[in-house]
Amino acid sequence: MSDCIFCKIIDGEIPGDMVYQDDRVVAINDIDPKAPVHILIMPKKHIPSLLEVEQEEQNILSHIMMVAARLAREKGISEKGFRVVNNCGEEGGQSVGHIHFHLLGGRYMQWPPG
Repeated sequence: MSDCIFCKIIDGEIPGDMVYQDDRVVAINDIDPKAPVHILIMPKKHIPSLLEVEQEEQNILSHIMMVAARLAREKGISEKGFRVVNNCGEEGGQSVGHIHFHLLGGRYMQWPPG
């Protein structure tokens, strides 16, 4: 998508503070962090939201969770705990139309979250 900010970061058109990349996903530090560790993990393929993941794309979701666990260990938040969040739709808080997951940690997470 030519107007998607995450696609532009993935393609290198605009800078992103990249912390992980492989053949399927990219992870960047959030520009407005809500916790000491706040990383966005997204597929390289443009998928607008969780509601639009096709059957043949479902393996990307498990891969993203594995990357989240890896990054939690690397960032030192796996022992005390962390949160992985996906916002879906306007009322769910999704602000960018490219599926992504927030890895948050380094502080106590409140419940309910929002």
